[in-house]
Amino acid sequence: MTHEPYPTIRLLPKVSPQKLRFGFPWVYSNELVMDRRSRKIPPGSFVNLTDTTGAFIGICAFNANSKITARFVDRIEGQTIDQNWLRQKLQTALSLRERLYDAPYYRLVHAEADGLPGVIIDRFGDTCVIQPNAYWAENMLDDFTAILTHDLNIKTVFKNAAGRARKLEGLDDENKVLTGAIDGPIAVPMNGATFMADIVGGQKTGLFFDQRPNHAFAAGLAKDARVLDVFSHVGGFSLTCLAQGAASATALDGSEAALELAQLGANAMGVSDRFETLRGDAFDKMKDLIDAGEKYDLVICDPPSFAPNKPALSAGLRAYERVARLGSQLVAKGGYLGLCSCSHAVDLQGFREACLTGIGKSGRSAQILHTGFAGADHPTHASLGETAYLKAMFFRLD
Repeated sequence: MTHEPYPTIRLLPKVSPQKLRFGFPWVYSNELVMDRRSRKIPPGSFVNLTDTTGAFIGICAFNANSKITARFVDRIEGQTIDQNWLRQKLQTALSLRERLYDAPYYRLVHAEADGLPGVIIDRFGDTCVIQPNAYWAENMLDDFTAILTHDLNIKTVFKNAAGRARKLEGLDDENKVLTGAIDGPIAVPMNGATFMADIVGGQKTGLFFDQRPNHAFAAGLAKDARVLDVFSHVGGFSLTCLAQGAASATALDGSEAALELAQLGANAMGVSDRFETLRGDAFDKMKDLIDAGEKYDLVICDPPSFAPNKPALSAGLRAYERVARLGSQLVAKGGYLGLCSCSHAVDLQGFREACLTGIGKSGRSAQILHTGFAGADHPTHASLGETAYLKAMFFRLD
């Protein structure tokens, strides 16, 4: 059976198509007939996926060299994947963000959840950072750029090629300006604070929009409080707390560059007199603060991913427990502790248990006040539970 206009690949007889028909977005190499013809299909090509009877399942982006060999892009037979198709996808993503936010600072595209597998686009006003982490997106990079500049009036598009995903796809690691120019860090207003995003040299795309609602919850606890922001990056929690009336805030991070950006944000907000930075290993510095008898009304710990994959799960949970134990010892009686995890491999139950174990080992008891997740500009794919990666828990300690 022929399904124009793309070549056809098919599932192995042992693979049930049911979960794919119900929305699962990936097909792995060991689920497909990978014969000589299939292996000759150029990476990033679009293909029609069928079951063993030849019945159409969907249109996929194909890469024979990747473990995730086929990624669903459309489920309408005969659909043409071109610039007009891409424009519709981007307009749909844009309409959601414009309903959610009154200023153009957000994640515009969140990969599979927005129907654009492997693609991340963060928007900073009239600048966009794109991470084309799948071969098909790299092939259509000119189309992405054309639509962003023409339809969204974006002046600068920057390609961020960092990360393990591109390597697994067989893609380059060259960051580059695709159009426009970058003069330095970009000021980003969010939750009443101002953050400085270094989209060229910073982590990921330069700022973590996903924590927006958790920053806001923490700030609701912060009026007149003494705040410690551990693993602070550019001061997401500390600057938001200062914007909402915290008495003082300390940002602790191992990156001098990130802390310099945090200080620039504090200067821009006019709160530098209530803000200080502390550079060093977070675990070592927390121990030093404990030894010095320091206490804070609100402590938030937002570490990097301790368990990026299943083999790292056990060690990652122990690390989260340790963070909770040390952080608890820095909270004043009746104060608040916020703990976060961005690890895909750690589910909410496992994270909560690690947090409570750490709090218990510190000799404290806790009330759970709030459980938070990523902002709505980071939607979760309905068939990929692991894409609900961000967890944030807030506790009141005795």
